[in-house]
This record gives sequence, structure tokens and C-alpha cells, in this order.
Amino acid sequence: MKRLFYLVDQMDSVESISEDLHNEGITDWRFHVLSRDEAGLFTRKLHSASIFDRTDLARYTERGAIAGALFAMAFIVTAKLTGALVLPAVAWVALFLFMTAAGAWLAGFGGIGVENYRIRRFHDAIENGQHLVMVDVRKKDEQRMKELMASNHPDAQLQSEDSAFNNPLVEEDGKVHIL
Repeated sequence: MKRLFYLVDQMDSVESISEDLHNEGITDWRFHVLSRDEAGLFTRKLHSASIFDRTDLARYTERGAIAGALFAMAFIVTAKLTGALVLPAVAWVALFLFMTAAGAWLAGFGGIGVENYRIRRFHDAIENGQHLVMVDVRKKDEQRMKELMASNHPDAQLQSEDSAFNNPLVEEDGKVHIL
């Protein structure tokens, strides 16, 4: 899946885009709008961006799970090799799962307060009253969607394209960073 990012100036245009996307079979689950005017989105029954679209909660949680799993592996291997802790196999698995979950949970607290890395570059535009329209399309439908938007909504400018899935190791500069 690919996510297309469009900036739009008017809420009427966003509503028209929503109608066209619905007519093309794009459901609310694959179409999100990020706007400072949340009341306008609600009034017009437009699908507002979720907390996962707004914040880095998912990406930080994934990073925390990776870090927790690595820490758990280091702890368990050290404990097994030194014989410092003697536990049945099921206890080692439970300990690994607990430490992985704890890492994810703790990191999630950091992610909930951070703007999503993919929309950070649109922050000023959104604060200045523009609306960010995010459309998730299959690769085979991508060109048709771009043509539809260009012909029916010339005021919606394609700003960026990205994967619809989070990558816990990629920063907004597009480079992979290891924790």
C-alpha cells in the first residue's frame, strides 16, 4: 500500500475529495484528513486522522518492542551462560515476552507526545489552516488515483508519497537509523 499526501486549502474541497474517493471505492479506513478544524471535519462527517496517524505512538511502540526484545535476549543469554538463574523453559519465554511488552509499553509513552514522522513536514501548513488529506491506495490503483485527483481536484497538490505502513527504523529524512 502506498500513502499519498495532499494539501488542500478549503474544507469544501476536502468534502468533494471525500465524495469522489468514496465513489471510487476508497473507504474511510483508507482516507484520513488532518486539520486544525476538527469541528469542521466532524460536522461534514469526514474521517479525521486517528491517533496513530497524528502521533508516533505506533513507531515508538515498535521501537520499544525491539529494544525490549534485545535487552531480554541479552539478559536471558547472560543468565543462562552464567547459571545465575535456573528456570524452566516456559519461564524464560514468559520473561522474554514480559520484557518485550514492557519495552513497547514504556516507549509508547514517548511516542504519544511526538508528532508522526511522516506528517511533521506538514505541521506549519496545517497550523496555517490547510488540510492534509492522506489516501492509502494499492500500487496498481496509484496512477488512476493521481489522475482522478489531478483532473477533479486541481487545488489539491500532491505533496508526498510514502508507504502506508510504519517503519520503526526510518526517520523523516528517509534514512534508516538503528535505535
